[in-house]
Amino acid sequence: MTNFISVQLKKASEVDLAKPLCKFIQQTYPAGEAQAEHCRAADELNKLRKSALGRSLDKHESSLETLMRYYDQLCSIEPKFPFSENQICVTFTWKDAFDKGSLFGGSVKLALASLGYEKTCVLFNCGALASQIAAEQNLDNDEGLKAAAKYYQFASGAFQHIKDTVLSALNREPTVDISPDTVGTLSLIMLAQAQEVFFLKATRDKMKDAIIAKLANQAADYYGDAFKQCQYKDTLPKHASDLVKTVASRYDEYINVKDLSDKISRALTAAKKDNDFIYHDRVPDLKDLEPIGKASLVKPTPVVVPISQKFTDLFEKMVPLSVQQSLSVYNQRKADLVNRSIAQMREATNLANGVLASLNLPAAIEDVSGDSVPQSILQKSKSVIEQGGVQTVDQLIRDLPELLQRNREILDESLRLLDEEEATDNDLRAKFKERWQRTPSNELYKPLRAEGANFNNILNKAVHADGQVKERYQSHRETIALLCKPEPELNAAIPSANPAKTMQGTEVVNVLRSLLANLEEVKMGREQLENDLKSVNFDMTSRFLTALAQDGAINEEAISVTELDQIYGSHTHKVQESLQTQEELLKNIQNAHQEFSKMKQSNSESNLREEVLKNLAVANDNFVELLANLKEGTKFYNELTEILVKFQTKCSDIVFARKTEREELLKDLQQSIAREPSAPSIPSHPAYQAIPAGGSKPVSSTTPTPAPRTMVPSNKPQPPARPPPPMISSANTSSSSAPAATGAAASPAAPAAGSSAAGSTPSQAQGPPYPTYQGYPGYCQMPMPMGYNPYMYGQYNMPYAPSPMYPNPGQAPYPAPQQPGYPYPQQPYYPQQ
Repeated sequence: MTNFISVQLKKASEVDLAKPLCKFIQQTYPAGEAQAEHCRAADELNKLRKSALGRSLDKHESSLETLMRYYDQLCSIEPKFPFSENQICVTFTWKDAFDKGSLFGGSVKLALASLGYEKTCVLFNCGALASQIAAEQNLDNDEGLKAAAKYYQFASGAFQHIKDTVLSALNREPTVDISPDTVGTLSLIMLAQAQEVFFLKATRDKMKDAIIAKLANQAADYYGDAFKQCQYKDTLPKHASDLVKTVASRYDEYINVKDLSDKISRALTAAKKDNDFIYHDRVPDLKDLEPIGKASLVKPTPVVVPISQKFTDLFEKMVPLSVQQSLSVYNQRKADLVNRSIAQMREATNLANGVLASLNLPAAIEDVSGDSVPQSILQKSKSVIEQGGVQTVDQLIRDLPELLQRNREILDESLRLLDEEEATDNDLRAKFKERWQRTPSNELYKPLRAEGANFNNILNKAVHADGQVKERYQSHRETIALLCKPEPELNAAIPSANPAKTMQGTEVVNVLRSLLANLEEVKMGREQLENDLKSVNFDMTSRFLTALAQDGAINEEAISVTELDQIYGSHTHKVQESLQTQEELLKNIQNAHQEFSKMKQSNSESNLREEVLKNLAVANDNFVELLANLKEGTKFYNELTEILVKFQTKCSDIVFARKTEREELLKDLQQSIAREPSAPSIPSHPAYQAIPAGGSKPVSSTTPTPAPRTMVPSNKPQPPARPPPPMISSANTSSSSAPAATGAAASPAAPAAGSSAAGSTPSQAQGPPYPTYQGYPGYCQMPMPMGYNPYMYGQYNMPYAPSPMYPNPGQAPYPAPQQPGYPYPQQPYYPQQ
């Protein structure tokens, strides 16, 4: 059985996918069965990853099926979840598949917060495992040959797909194993091996020699291309080309060269005999013959998702992210349209109430006695008392600063987390310079900073709105308090008058009453129309999904404008009719009131009474509006608190992810620095150790020469050198004393020439034993090389800022721009009155 080339699997670090995905789901989708189902799917996805990457895989089709299912699921969730550094931040860490000394070299790992990176590495493992399964096939039968060819072509297609997409998927330099050059070469090798399998099958089936030759020629071509790829690419080690080159030596296992030579000789003899006796054709030269030709029976299997035939999308019911975004924008357009229509009607109603109050209607046509409270004023007083009067307004105003402060603190804490992490990142970047290779925090946090600035602007506008509400309340508080009095006290506060009772029943009074009744019907109709606008509900999901399937993209603006016009067209038309009807009624009411005023007797008492009644009517309208504004402000602050808590959680999550990434990068840097050489190469042997005093070459010895002890200069007189002990030699003991003195005078650090190392005694006290191998610089006060500092890169106590974890991250739509006439930032819908 031949030894085909197979590819090693990449190894992945463990990652918890369930937690971040569930947080996003809980924030994006309302609580209910759909949310729970999506969270269960996230748990299943996490289990699928562990099955595909968290254990050793057998070289079997079932293991490859698990890998392919996980790859298909990644492709499915890519448009549905916003995987990125500043949204769903999940860091995937993978090691280079090839160790040093193997086919493609390298022992590096890369960590990226990119789903495209995860997809690339998983697809690499799909191709690698397919190559291993193909190499395990029994090529002595047709089933094994077919399976091997299928898996090699699949592996070739997987590696080719990575070559075409890896740079765009990572947006940075990949590790060597998934670089375009490496996977391109692997794709060619897999294709060549698939072609070789068909050559083996043709040989086994004893097909025509011409077919076998063409198959072999094409296989040689593929191997040649792979060999060139290895030979001319600097990223691939030279030994890789040698491995590919040895492929040519395999064919003797399947082809008996001697039998083939004999067969060729027999065929040549028979052909020559037939030609000599029968055909008498001219034997052509070799160069004139037609080329053998090539026949390719293989091609890389294209990666078409799903690549698994058993794939079932865990998130089938979840719409793609582009549809979610379109739905979000559509809902904002819808809210703007509804709120704009409601705002127009409310402003018109306030205008009508203001006009009637300025004319003292309907109190003017009800006040015939001159000494009792008009019925309309009594109704207004009852309504104000039922809603709590000034006590309720006072309490709501006292609550606003506390709500504001709570939101300020949450926003400030969120920004503080970003500031601290960014400062730590800047310090480490300044310390490690080009070694600190990750996205700078100040760039990564730009979207969050923009959100924070928007929230701060919203709070500033809310503070301004609070001031407006308080100022208006103070100017009308006294009159509102008067409305809250019991009827006797209220009646006593209103000046009396005696207008002519004969005006009751006149035509002008009847006209005014009729016009006022019509205006009241218009205002009541607006309440129903407002409810109708709020209750309209239309799901645009299917509309956007259809557009995405047909066009590959969603033109949200065109689709939304068309659909909103169809859905809300009749309602907006009714709003405009209501506004126009009111305009005509107010014009007629003002004209009728002029006639009514002419008929009334003018006196100071009646004028004073009418002024008080007008102020009470205005106070009622102001109370209603102020109470609505304060409740809306309270609701705004409470809703903003929820949004700011989610913003704080998002900031906390990304800071925690950056902290984890920072610690991982610091660990890699520490290991990298530890592997660096800590000192320059050992200097050459000093001259005074290499050449003895006599100038002759030193006698070789198995024992190294002791290093000299450096003496510190001193002004004190030094005692004479101690004479060396007598040298004892077994060969000639009488001659040992003569050279000793010479040796001591020549060099106290070097033993006498010819003396035994084992029997020599140092000429000076040497102190503690220090290394004496060749080149050691000595002990006392030797300066270290200028470029060396063992503490230049501290490997301990690396600074990092602890960051608390907050649950439930997510994003929510933020308060929209303020509508005219409403002091607080706009809410999705107006509250019921």
